Amino acid sequence: QVQLVESGGGLAQPGGSLRLSCAASGFTFGNYGMSWARQAPGKGLEWVSGIYGDGSATYYADSVKGRFTISRDNAKNTLYLQMNSLKPEDTALYFCAKGQGNSIATIVHEYDYWGQGTQVTVSS
Repeated sequence: QVQLVESGGGLAQPGGSLRLSCAASGFTFGNYGMSWARQAPGKGLEWVSGIYGDGSATYYADSVKGRFTISRDNAKNTLYLQMNSLKPEDTALYFCAKGQGNSIATIVHEYDYWGQGTQVTVSS
C-alpha cells in the first residue's frame, strides 16, 4: 500500500534552515507529481510547493518562493523540501502528498495520499 513518511522537522530560529524529507513506498514514485502542504495552528491546509514526477517542473506558493526549494530523488523514492530564511509564520505541520499523475495541482484536495506530517516550529 502507499506510504508516505515525513521527517526532518524540528525547532529552528528565525532566519535558520531545515530540510524535510518524505520517504515514499507502495507506488512507482517517479510516475507521480508530489507536493508539500502545511497546516498552521488554527488554520486550514495550505499548498506550499510541488514537483512533477519526472522533476521537470517545480512550483511554489508566493509565501515561500525564493526561500524554499523542492526536489526529489526518484532512485531513492524520496521527496525533499529545503527551507531557508525561515520565519515564525512558517510554523506548521508539514505534509507530503502524492498526486494523481505526473503533474501537480495547487489544490490540496487533488491529492490522494498523505503522510502523517512533521512539525516545524520557528521561534527564537
